[in-house]
Amino acid sequence: MAEISINELEPLPQTPVTYDIEQAVLQRYQAVAHQPEAALCCPTDGYDSRYLENLPSEIIEKDYGCGDPTRYVAIGETVVDLGSGAGKNCYILAQKVGAAGCVIGVDFNDEMLTLSRKYLDEMAEKLGYRNVQFVKGKIQDLALNLDLAQAWLNQNPITTVDRIAAFETECTRLRQAQPLIASDSVDVVISNCVLNLVRPQDKQQLFQEIYRVLKRGGRAVISDIVCDEDPTLRILNDPELWSGCIAGAFREDAFLQMFEQAGFYGIEVLARQEEPWQVIDGIEFRSMTVRAFKGKEGPCWERNQAVVYKGPWKAVQDDDGHTLYRGQRMAVCDKTFTIYTNPNGPYHQEMIPIHPHEEIAPESATVFDCTRDQIRSPRETKGVEYQVTQTDTSSACCSPNSSCY
Repeated sequence: MAEISINELEPLPQTPVTYDIEQAVLQRYQAVAHQPEAALCCPTDGYDSRYLENLPSEIIEKDYGCGDPTRYVAIGETVVDLGSGAGKNCYILAQKVGAAGCVIGVDFNDEMLTLSRKYLDEMAEKLGYRNVQFVKGKIQDLALNLDLAQAWLNQNPITTVDRIAAFETECTRLRQAQPLIASDSVDVVISNCVLNLVRPQDKQQLFQEIYRVLKRGGRAVISDIVCDEDPTLRILNDPELWSGCIAGAFREDAFLQMFEQAGFYGIEVLARQEEPWQVIDGIEFRSMTVRAFKGKEGPCWERNQAVVYKGPWKAVQDDDGHTLYRGQRMAVCDKTFTIYTNPNGPYHQEMIPIHPHEEIAPESATVFDCTRDQIRSPRETKGVEYQVTQTDTSSACCSPNSSCY
């Protein structure tokens, strides 16, 4: 089979919509904040019942999602939920991250924010701590606090065109001085069937914003609706299908490519619905959950480290183009070594780390050439003068008490 470069994939076409996407989405979700709509999104099973027991029934009834990104979050972490809606995922996360963690739900819909905030005191009393907040913002602009922007508008109504410029200046100031979500401040960004609701022209910025707010080593865990082919013009021009998580669905391959283009690494499909949720015009729409990590940028330093890829593939390539050959001691820079061996990262279970016999101090390290793949000689990690002979058999691996027997 011929290889296909990810960069050769055709981009999604511009969407020739004839309606206001944001208004279509806002109006529908304002309605379902009051009256549940069971078929609005792909049904989700598998939530841990321990975390659901504490949730008010109204939150569960008015939750709309297509996956469970909450299962990939750990205790003590700071988490942002994009499009937090009724607050179900946030209140589950509140229990998972514990009192030392923090959960921030972001939504643009006032009705949904009112619903989620309604139970803040009740949930804090049940858990014995308060670690959740719900803030108003657009998920493609996580720097702008819309409550603060609205407060400025209340005091400075726009009555002339000139005042529009003043409002834009104030929004820029707010993004810089009082960001809704600060850069490099979050361990995990999750979202559950919301990214597809964003306008096509804003989706690139959306992924850039997710990347911006994450800490180095942080990760995004996104459940969303994807399709196997580009939606037809009939689908794209139906506002009901857009607000219903269909028209704005990502093509499967393009969804992963969006993470890559934003700078993420270790991009992995964690879950993919086997049978399609819906089929329209011959196009299959299904739920998919993807995880991606931030933090592969930075200088490359030589510290005589190597990794061995355990298999089963004969060779693999990472997001920086490094090729690892099964069973070979591949030379890597200090940054890549750290990424590959990080126990909280995506690669460590596939790698055997080879540390140098004598560690090279960071301040003594030289530049490593990451543009080519190299097999590391054992003498580089042990040292050319390494002449140790070990004959002590007291700890031999094949003694009667060892695992060899």
